[in-house]
Amino acid sequence: MIQAGDFVEAARAQGFSCWAGVPCSFLTPFINCVIGDENLTYISAANEGDAVAIAAGATLGGQRAVAIMQNSGLGNAVSPLTSLNWVFRLPILLITTWRGEPGLADEPQHELMGSVTPHMLELMQIPWEVFPDQADLIAPALARANEHMQAIGRPYALIMKKSTVADYPLASQTPPGHSLGARAYQPAVRTGKTAPSRALVLTRIIEQTPLADTVVLATTGHTGRELYALEDRPNQLYMVGSMGCAAVLGLGLALARPDLRVVVVDGDGAALMRLGAFATLGAYGPSNLIHILLDNGEHASTGGQATVSANMSFAGIASACGYGRVIEGESLDDLNAALVAESRGSIFLSLRIAPGQPANKLPRPTQTPSEIRTRFMQHIGAL
Repeated sequence: MIQAGDFVEAARAQGFSCWAGVPCSFLTPFINCVIGDENLTYISAANEGDAVAIAAGATLGGQRAVAIMQNSGLGNAVSPLTSLNWVFRLPILLITTWRGEPGLADEPQHELMGSVTPHMLELMQIPWEVFPDQADLIAPALARANEHMQAIGRPYALIMKKSTVADYPLASQTPPGHSLGARAYQPAVRTGKTAPSRALVLTRIIEQTPLADTVVLATTGHTGRELYALEDRPNQLYMVGSMGCAAVLGLGLALARPDLRVVVVDGDGAALMRLGAFATLGAYGPSNLIHILLDNGEHASTGGQATVSANMSFAGIASACGYGRVIEGESLDDLNAALVAESRGSIFLSLRIAPGQPANKLPRPTQTPSEIRTRFMQHIGAL
């Protein structure tokens, strides 16, 4: 058995400063230790996939990050692990517990996942080893993880068995959030005018996101492809998978790089997949993060099937979740207001845009995702 501080300090010495995760009783000592350290960041994610994407965002910004979770949450994390970290080569240290380890009694819900946890990691091409249970084994384990991450550019996993880490008490803590008081938003006044096209909105975003200090992350599907078609710039990253993770990827990046203005261009279909992320973004989102949600009421890139966005209010949810400033609109003036707004927390814009397909087939980037990632990180000085 080791002390939580043994591993946390060894990881800190290797540059790991950002921790994101979802609690598990096996992980309690780690979480308590990190929360109590003012020089480390712990982000409590709504789900395990969000934790992976937040850690990936920190990596994108040049930090080293750890994602922690119960192994039951590996299912939640498959999408970003396979279509974000793997594709873009964003290495993170993944610590997953081993509930339901074969041969040990545990709750029935852990039996199947416990038997397949190592196999799941292997299927995702994530090398793993058992989490060190002695202090003198920590440094060698981290060395092997670092060697893989630096050489391959992809995650490395440690599987933590029961009773590996001694108890660590939770110090007094302040719940995450910006203490902004009551937040309200003004619903858009429907003018009856035709909503702007996505191309027109993206063109305006390009015009107002200068290379020097602003980056743009575009969600998967037509949004990223159309942004690329309009103008391919080194400060832009085009998601190709991990649907719903763009905003939390932006959160990790914005926290890691307060010198940058991070603009996330999201979609209604993507946001609906991970609405829990709104609470995380509202609590932790810094003022340099602008979350723009383009709502056309459809899954455009798969044929225009309707989403359920007409039946709800993204802006109302963002306001209730604690975003620093919330705007709902249907015009380029509303977009302009969001791009120049100031706030103590993140800024959110829900912008209604016209549905429909582009007249011409949208191209896909000719560079590979990892090449785009390398260009992006070089541009912001993270490589």
